[in-house]
Amino acid sequence: MTWTERDIPDQTGRVAVVTGANTGLGYETARALAERGASVVLAVRDTAKGAQAAARIHGDVTVQALDLSSLESVRTAADSLRSAYPRIDLLINNAGVMYTPKQTTRDGFELQFGTNHLGHFAFTGLLLDRLLPVPGSRVVTVSSVGHRIRAAIHFDDLQWEHSYGRAAAYGQSKLANLMFTYELQRRLATHGTTAAVAAHPGMSSTELLRNSPALFRGTLTLLAPVVTQKPPQGALPSLRAAADPAVLGGQYYGPDGVGEVRGAPHLVTSSPQSYDVALQQRLWSVSEDLTGVTFPV
Repeated sequence: MTWTERDIPDQTGRVAVVTGANTGLGYETARALAERGASVVLAVRDTAKGAQAAARIHGDVTVQALDLSSLESVRTAADSLRSAYPRIDLLINNAGVMYTPKQTTRDGFELQFGTNHLGHFAFTGLLLDRLLPVPGSRVVTVSSVGHRIRAAIHFDDLQWEHSYGRAAAYGQSKLANLMFTYELQRRLATHGTTAAVAAHPGMSSTELLRNSPALFRGTLTLLAPVVTQKPPQGALPSLRAAADPAVLGGQYYGPDGVGEVRGAPHLVTSSPQSYDVALQQRLWSVSEDLTGVTFPV
């Protein structure tokens, strides 16, 4: 059967933290969970836009400042959430940047790798002890079909200091999201309460594409009716990963259409290299060193 937003179980009493929730997929994810009764935190870089988004959602919604490109901001946000919430049921690592010109984060990391992977790695590690005691809690990390495109973990040049390609750097960050999820699930398995799950939205018409080359954006605009889906549909894989009781740790959800670019959310597989355990563990160790964050698992 096709899984839709109507299949989200009652979320009353649950706390969900959604990064990048002021617009696009994150907003739709937060809205759907709040409408099912969850207390939702919009963890966003621009709190003014976050407040505007919260005002449009019916339910218990608050806003937390979070700039994933700054480890200082990540730590401050995590401290604030730890003080406010003794338990967290859902952490949805949704925020991201795509195809940006060569830039670095405040800590000197390449922007896409630093934001999409390292920021979420640190944020998860700092909040995980709020999820571990909660039965049925989940960490959902949003990857992309881009994890297959020119993607590898360039351990010899993680920050792209010697050369830079927008698509390859994005692919590395999205591949890292998956490797993080699979290694996190391996570590969580002995605890038996929290699960790590991944999802991807296919091709969704969101602000994430604003840094794409003009020719690509123009082509996508022309083909949008057949190759993209609107944010409410694109958010469904994340929502299923977060809320479907049948989901298992270590699974990956995406659209069921041709090429996984659109369609109903269902179980998918990622690239062969994403399942390489040695690479996952090496990336984990490097990520701990770069962020200074260690996990309680």
